[in-house]
Amino acid sequence: MSCIRKEPEKSRSEELLQYARGQKVIQMNVKLLGLEGDPDLQFLLKGGDLLKVLSPSWKKTRYFRLQEDCKTMWRESKKTFKKNDTFSLDDISAVQMGRQSEGLKKNTEEQVEDRCFSIVFKSRRKNLDLISSSEEEGKQWVKSLQKVVSNLNNLSRKQKTEHWIFSCLRKADKNKDENLSPSEVKSFMHLINIEVDDEYVEMLFKKCDRSQSGTLAGEEIKHFYDLLTQRDEIDVIYEEYAKTTGFMSAQNLVDFLLKEQREKATLADAHRIIETYEPDENAKEKKLLSKDGFLMYLNHPDAMILNPDHKDVYQDMSQPLNHYFISSSHNTYLMEDQLKGPSSTEAYIRALQKGCRCVELDCWDGSDNEPVIYHGYTLTSKILFKDVIKAISEHAFKTSQYPVILSLENHCSVEQQEVMARHMSSILGSALITSPLGDGMPTNFPSPEELKGKFLIKGKRLNKLEDTFAEAAADDTDVTEEEESNDEDMQKEKNTKVKKLTLAKELSDMVIYLKSVHFHGFEDAQKNLSFYEMASFKEGKAMKLAEESANAYVRHNVEKFSRIYPAGSRTDSSNYNPVPLWNAGCQIVALNFQTPCTDMDMNQGRFLVNGKSGYILKPAFMRDVATEFDPITLTRGDWLKHKTLHVMVISAQQLPKVNQKKSSIVDPLVKVEIYGVPADVAERETEPFDNNGFNPSWNENFQFDVYVPELALVRFSIEDYDSSSDNDFVGQYTIPFNSLKMGYRHVPLFNKNGDLLPSAGLFVHIMVLDAE
Repeated sequence: MSCIRKEPEKSRSEELLQYARGQKVIQMNVKLLGLEGDPDLQFLLKGGDLLKVLSPSWKKTRYFRLQEDCKTMWRESKKTFKKNDTFSLDDISAVQMGRQSEGLKKNTEEQVEDRCFSIVFKSRRKNLDLISSSEEEGKQWVKSLQKVVSNLNNLSRKQKTEHWIFSCLRKADKNKDENLSPSEVKSFMHLINIEVDDEYVEMLFKKCDRSQSGTLAGEEIKHFYDLLTQRDEIDVIYEEYAKTTGFMSAQNLVDFLLKEQREKATLADAHRIIETYEPDENAKEKKLLSKDGFLMYLNHPDAMILNPDHKDVYQDMSQPLNHYFISSSHNTYLMEDQLKGPSSTEAYIRALQKGCRCVELDCWDGSDNEPVIYHGYTLTSKILFKDVIKAISEHAFKTSQYPVILSLENHCSVEQQEVMARHMSSILGSALITSPLGDGMPTNFPSPEELKGKFLIKGKRLNKLEDTFAEAAADDTDVTEEEESNDEDMQKEKNTKVKKLTLAKELSDMVIYLKSVHFHGFEDAQKNLSFYEMASFKEGKAMKLAEESANAYVRHNVEKFSRIYPAGSRTDSSNYNPVPLWNAGCQIVALNFQTPCTDMDMNQGRFLVNGKSGYILKPAFMRDVATEFDPITLTRGDWLKHKTLHVMVISAQQLPKVNQKKSSIVDPLVKVEIYGVPADVAERETEPFDNNGFNPSWNENFQFDVYVPELALVRFSIEDYDSSSDNDFVGQYTIPFNSLKMGYRHVPLFNKNGDLLPSAGLFVHIMVLDAE
């Protein structure tokens, strides 16, 4: 059992008591961030003018300043009738010095390089490109923003909740007198997503207004906070095990960990937990754990629902490359739809940051003998091939060190193919695989471990790889054009026939382990294709094979690679369900990363573990050439390990508002879904909880039968119930079944873009049993 050491936090309401005693909100937030007296924070709070860049001709001065919550950046707007803009530091992915962004490279001159910087956002929001008045000032902005963003990200879940509550208190305190009137209490309740009637507010107010002054101040605000944040469900659990004068002893904690959490725990483990999480020094000295310390422990990431042993790389990475599911993107260059949306190098950067290991490059002839990337025969914008390769080279291995596959859709002339080859060779250098590893003709794929930090090219090749080891190589320069370019709808529209593509030898020779070929059936593939020859399947054809020839597809993918891509009719960049294709052993199931949806949630969940490396080892029964595994019929075999999953949905905390209008309050319900083989697919949901997104509770139990746990994903989602229309999405978390931790667990939540909601979460009880 592992336990991460950290500085002990203060008790639940100590920070709020400082507010109640008159300490300014800004001082509390500064203290919470650990930046008291910090000159970088003071620089941001003071703010200053920056030049905002949108185009070569649009560069306008705007005033930027960090607000008192130390979390929201305020930006002055010069537009009439437009409110001044704000954005949260939580939404920042990175702050980059220099002309690194696509916008700054395109819209500024080299001489301002040292004064430029970009704020890169997590979601689909465009970068904010800025120019400072001097190099020194630019560095100060970058350094200050990076420091505050880092400190915000490192706050514990409890600290993030307190930070948010302080901010809501500040907004509710209209006259800034640091007292709360009844109307301000009701306003505060709305801000934290609770709908209450006037009678309840009056009752709560009277309970806390011990001075009968008509406002809450000092200790009264602390009391109000304690009533509000009381977790009755935690109290019940704690009191069952707190047998030592109202506290948990180390032995009590061991009993809880063994019985409820099903963890192998010792007294030494319990002592480390108490030392790390107990905020009361007197209790800590006596080796006791208070209720606050217990809650802090349950809120720590290593005590949540995801098995901490699965966060880092834990799987065998020395298997052949095709024995892994690989996180893969389709039309990676697009930021939006496939008809007129913008293409951007930023789209590649964002996909790579999310752990994507296979990106697509749709290559066409460009002007000045420079190949471009865009969605052919559409109005999508064009970007230079060399700029994309540079962006990939710079960002490929920041999230994961494991190999990146460049899937080339090649529509270029021989001359511009030669340019492509030169760019890849010069930019990627020795990281580009241009010959088989080892001596002689390979008979199998190398492993992800052997290919760390390397790039593989997937594309057409003029000849067999075996020919390069023979005395004479083939002279033919014609191959059939890339599979994905012959989308049936597009071909019918253009009334063209399958045509030949003349291939440059320089580009052909870069294709080593992933040669694109057409698929003519499983029997033909087994007889005539070498291990490195692979087919791409449109989703419809792949789904049909996965349903009608499931076992044959699984066996095919034991020895070969398969790539799946969305139908050409998905012009809105929508996605398909990747799970049936993973069930068939398909490795490269390419999705539109630019489109948030349940299918992308599945992808994020599948690749959440194993260090977010983008590689997940397929189950042993999907790596055996003689396997009898059939995900449709579930023919019995050693792989069948029937489990029963028991889920109790207990409560949720600090859910965000779906509609930011002051009067809008969430009516949350929780869905628990199983994705996997058809026999495992199931869904259950709670009743909606009316008018409370702050601390709703359900205490509802669900049971699921799971026949193939190795392939199953569990998705927890929260929706805002609406009786007259579709429910609105609030948040979700998807996790591999075999990475679940048992017992009482908090579940973090992601927003629709796959980014963490800072203080929101579910609280559940999980039990997995062998089915009888």
